[in-house]
Amino acid sequence: MSSPSSLPPVWNKMGKHGVFPKANHDEVARFNFLTHMNVHLSSHVIPGVRETYENRVEPNFKAEQGRTFDSRHEVRRAMSRDSFYQWWSALRRSTMEMRQQAGRSVVLRQVDAINNKASEINERADTLKLNSAIKIPSYVSAVDTHCMPGSYHTKISDRDVSAGANYDCGLFITTAGTLGAYSDAGGQAVAEWVKREPKCKPKRILDIGCTIGHNIVPIAQAFPDAEVIAVDCSEPVLRYAHARAQSLGVKNLKFIQANGEDLSQFEDASFDLVTTCMFLHELSMKSLPKILGEISRLLTPGGLSLHLEQPQYAGKPVFEQFMRDWDTYNNNEPFWGPMHDLNLVELLESSGIPEANQFEVGMKAKFDESIFPASSSPSAASDEEDFGRAPIWHVVGAWKPAA
Repeated sequence: MSSPSSLPPVWNKMGKHGVFPKANHDEVARFNFLTHMNVHLSSHVIPGVRETYENRVEPNFKAEQGRTFDSRHEVRRAMSRDSFYQWWSALRRSTMEMRQQAGRSVVLRQVDAINNKASEINERADTLKLNSAIKIPSYVSAVDTHCMPGSYHTKISDRDVSAGANYDCGLFITTAGTLGAYSDAGGQAVAEWVKREPKCKPKRILDIGCTIGHNIVPIAQAFPDAEVIAVDCSEPVLRYAHARAQSLGVKNLKFIQANGEDLSQFEDASFDLVTTCMFLHELSMKSLPKILGEISRLLTPGGLSLHLEQPQYAGKPVFEQFMRDWDTYNNNEPFWGPMHDLNLVELLESSGIPEANQFEVGMKAKFDESIFPASSSPSAASDEEDFGRAPIWHVVGAWKPAA
């Protein structure tokens, strides 16, 4: 039997702020069930997927074809016919759909109160700039990303923040607390790394695709004397992000509604640091080069860009590629696979950053002892998941050549 310290954390460990949704007993129980189901799938069930591949699917393919798999796509087609994989995949998809519906239920029950509180904070604030003329790109509007009804951009009233509130309260379910109480482990990792980097002393920072601002908040907190700007094209999450940041006491952070493909409102060479976090895979083949070009334009000479993403597929075993590609076909993220197939070195070079100025690094997130006390000893779940341990973020970085 598992010891209490090794059990998954409970949803009530989430960090609270002024616009965070309040959950009753039954809603908390539902969140906890889904959290623990995700942990169970990633720790006890997912090893069976690999066993199925190694002991049944791959041998059968070799017997029929006289060779092993050439690509993750061949693996996917073969695995999709296997009942064990079908079962695991269906459960994983169901937990995501249930997460979104559970979060949506909690938020809509109190949506007026949350919207009113956010409006009180946002009203007449000069740190929130919205622009109704911004059009939602087709690659954003075409799908309900992560199975979230209406995705991040749909609003149900003029002052609506429900999309942001749903995302905020539900993220814990999918990550089982490994992103910390405020789901900001990525931003914390960036902040700690940049503070140790002698070549980067940012006075002006830009974050693109900020959603609810959970990863830019710790960066703004780490550099209180810097001017920090976060942009996103979706109004509801920006309203929520601003109210969230203000209620957490972050005053040097401005949120602006903008499309990352066209940031002409900002002057050339006007930011020392530009960041994105799990954002590049949400784009498209046409938009990604445009955004990288804008980043290169906006960086000061010697400035730094950092992109947190999972590693590219190149050089990885086909089974690992297949497992990592699950989101492309099952989690409403159609650009996930194509983006991770791209040669980012060439793309960054095309944007004006020479290969010699590029690098890849692993950034370890700060271990959140409010979620996992130091005395606990949660075990690693598998190669695919590492439940209970601070995540290592894969980061693609680039220094703009000095003048």
